[in-house]
Amino acid sequence: MAADPARPLLGRHAVVTGGGSGIGAASALVLARLGARLSLIGRRPQTLAAEARAIADATGAKTATLSLDVTDAGAVPAAFAGLGPVDILVNNAGAAESAPFAKTGLDLLERMLAVNLKAAFLCTQAVLPGMLAAKQGRIVNIASTAGLIAYPYVSAYVASKHALIGLTRALALETAKTGVTVNAVCPGFTDTELVARAVETITAKTGRSAEAARAELAKTNPMGRLVTPQEVASAVAFLSLPSAGAVTGQAIVVAGGEVMP
Repeated sequence: MAADPARPLLGRHAVVTGGGSGIGAASALVLARLGARLSLIGRRPQTLAAEARAIADATGAKTATLSLDVTDAGAVPAAFAGLGPVDILVNNAGAAESAPFAKTGLDLLERMLAVNLKAAFLCTQAVLPGMLAAKQGRIVNIASTAGLIAYPYVSAYVASKHALIGLTRALALETAKTGVTVNAVCPGFTDTELVARAVETITAKTGRSAEAARAELAKTNPMGRLVTPQEVASAVAFLSLPSAGAVTGQAIVVAGGEVMP
C-alpha cells in the first residue's frame, strides 16, 4: 500500500481512543509520523482539537477528531460508521480507581469494566467486519502490567485489565488466518495524567510529598523510573506495521523488566 519505506503506514487510517493525551496522544503522533491518517476519539473536544493541531503541525498528517463516550453501546457503532474504513485501532481509553477490596462496590467494578473492557469490545466490534473484508487490520489494546500480575487495592482495575488481555488472546485466535492481528501492550507505571492522579491520591491519604509518591511508584520498575508515553507508543507502532503480520495474541510488556511473562 505504501511505497515510502520511511512511511510504511501511508494510506492507512488509524483510530486512537483516549487520543487527547498521554499514551493515546503519543501513539497517535508516532503513527502519523509513519504516514497514517488519524482519527482521535475522546470525551474532551478541546483537548482532542489541540492534540490534532499539534500532530498536524508536527507531521502534516490529516487528523480528525470525534467526541464520543466509547462505553456507550448505542453510540459507538454509528460513530464508527461515520469514520469510514479503519485499518488500525488503538483501544487506549482507560481509567484506574483504587480502593481496598472490602470497600470496592459493584459500581466501582462496573466503571472499571466499562472503560477498560467494554469500550475496547464495542470499538473492536465496530471495526472488525471492515478489517475482515479487507483481509488486513491491526488492533492494539492498551492493557497494563496489572493485566498480567496483581497489585493490592486495585482489584477492580486488575480484573478489568486481565479481562482485556483475555479478550485480546481469544480474538487473536479467531482472526489468525484473516490478515487481522490483535495484540495488547502492557505498560508499567507511566508518566501520564493517570499516574498524576494516583500521586494525588497517595499524597492525600498518606501525607507524603508528590516527589516521594512518584518515587514509590517508580520503585516497581527495576530501572527505577516511570515509563514514558513515547516508549509505550513505540510498541504500539511496531504492532501496527505491515511487517508485524506474524505477531498476534501477544501481551507486550513495557515496564523496565518489572514483569517477564
